Amino acid sequence: MKSTCIKQVKARQIFDSRANPTVEVDIILESGIIGRGLVPSGASTGKFEAIELRDDDISKLSGKSVLTAVRNVNEIIAPQLIGKDVLDQAALDHLLIELDGTPNKARLGANGILGVSMAAAWAGANAENIPLYRYLGGANARMLPVPMIQIIGGGKHAGQTIDIQDYLVIPAGANSFSEAIEMVINVYHATRKVFIERGKPISVADEGGFWPTFVSNTEGLDLLVAGIEKAGYRPGEEIAIALDIASSHFYQDGQYCFALENRKMTPEEFADVLVSWVNKYPILSIEDGMAEDDWDGWKHLSAKLKSRIQLIGDDLFVTNVDRIQQGLDKDVANGVLIKPNQIGTITETLEAIEFTKNAGYLPIISARSGETEDAMIVHLAIATAAGQLKVGSVARSERTAKWNEGLRIEEQLGASGIYPGKALYRRILNTR
Repeated sequence: MKSTCIKQVKARQIFDSRANPTVEVDIILESGIIGRGLVPSGASTGKFEAIELRDDDISKLSGKSVLTAVRNVNEIIAPQLIGKDVLDQAALDHLLIELDGTPNKARLGANGILGVSMAAAWAGANAENIPLYRYLGGANARMLPVPMIQIIGGGKHAGQTIDIQDYLVIPAGANSFSEAIEMVINVYHATRKVFIERGKPISVADEGGFWPTFVSNTEGLDLLVAGIEKAGYRPGEEIAIALDIASSHFYQDGQYCFALENRKMTPEEFADVLVSWVNKYPILSIEDGMAEDDWDGWKHLSAKLKSRIQLIGDDLFVTNVDRIQQGLDKDVANGVLIKPNQIGTITETLEAIEFTKNAGYLPIISARSGETEDAMIVHLAIATAAGQLKVGSVARSERTAKWNEGLRIEEQLGASGIYPGKALYRRILNTR
């Protein structure tokens, strides 16, 4: 039997950065080489995502345990993988899809399936003794991603204290990945000082950004501009702003409802609010500006902003080629957030990235709010030349594990590495 054939598959329950259970999977090869996949979990999830299987037994970890998903890996998936060559990632992933047999991974659970798929990819790279980005992307995998980094966390990442989920920055003016990270860290610390100066308490949201105590949603934009300036950067030139609106969470009965401001808006009115923000603030990117079911709202927003800024679909597209195709058919958005656990396997994730790029949209590889120390998404971003990476903030070790891995890879790539910077966005924008 080949040394790269699978000898053992073992899943277990571990815990993510929010102290919630998640799945970890080890794949051990005949050679003794191990690959390990650690599965993230989202709080702000779209209803079209693949199913994260939890036990719903209130006596075990508030119903969040994942022992059924673990058992599915150990008892159903593992016997089918023994003896298979780990180097054939696509064949393994297609087998996982067939074993589940549902369109949304509901039988075996996307969390268990993804853990196996991730472990296989790591085991393959380890068996070949090459970095994962090289294993998945080949010799031309050398584009480092532009970071999209949270400075202020809101919405479900901060107890719904404000409506907007994330206030982020994009260091588009940097000349390298390492310079980009340094710039954002300077903004992070400067924004902390602005919080203190303005009497705001300093606490941390789920993804490491500052917890907001605002009187309006635009107060976060004002604070972030002040933080950028305090760090010594020109807003919109060296550091741009990105927003994750996560609007599906406050879309009710055809209206967008800002609880913080006691305000209800029609889709057209809400789109016009976002346009007014783009006119006033140095915003380069908006994610989930409209709700996952509001295609008409997306059309209205896209008609007004698609040529001016990056419009990302997350809950709208859920890393699903069929959903992305609907967006193309309706001519909405120009960017797709990519999260492996929304779809369930590495192969399907790679297919979604390729489909997005071929359509002329920009992919953004993303972490989840419940993260682990696994750095696969960094390798995935570089392997596919996606160009952007969204991980959360620059605080908390499950976040820095990713950014630090990017720094190591940049060092490995040396002079062959490419940092696209502002040029990346010229693919989709007419005015910037």
